[in-house]
Amino acid sequence: MSSSAEGGDQRHSPVLQAVNTADAPAPVGPYNQAVLAGGVLYCSGQIALDPVSGAMVGGGDVEAEARQVLSNLKAVLAAAGCTPAQVVRTTVFLVDLADFARVNALYAELFDAGVAPARACVQVVALPKGARVEIDAIAITG
Repeated sequence: MSSSAEGGDQRHSPVLQAVNTADAPAPVGPYNQAVLAGGVLYCSGQIALDPVSGAMVGGGDVEAEARQVLSNLKAVLAAAGCTPAQVVRTTVFLVDLADFARVNALYAELFDAGVAPARACVQVVALPKGARVEIDAIAITG
């Protein structure tokens, strides 16, 4: 039986690969834009940060924010060789559920082909940087 320096069994340890791209905002903490593990891509939540400047986009306009969020998410998927059609699960976080219909319409534009991903949508008290929308995703590679 092989074990790591920490004493764990290596037979069941998945190979983890960090996924990061300059086409999406750099992480603002100790995390990656996504992690690939066992053929599954776990994408961190994206908010409406401009990938170049790092500034928030939209000036409080939830539709402008949603467009940037989806663009950022699409860039992270592409960096891992994935497309939106491979996304199997998302979570949409909204500061105000009254924004649901407007965000949903833009979301539907990205996830309009094939089987739409399973999804949860929740209202939260606040999001980082004063964002009004955040979306994370899980995709299957290959």
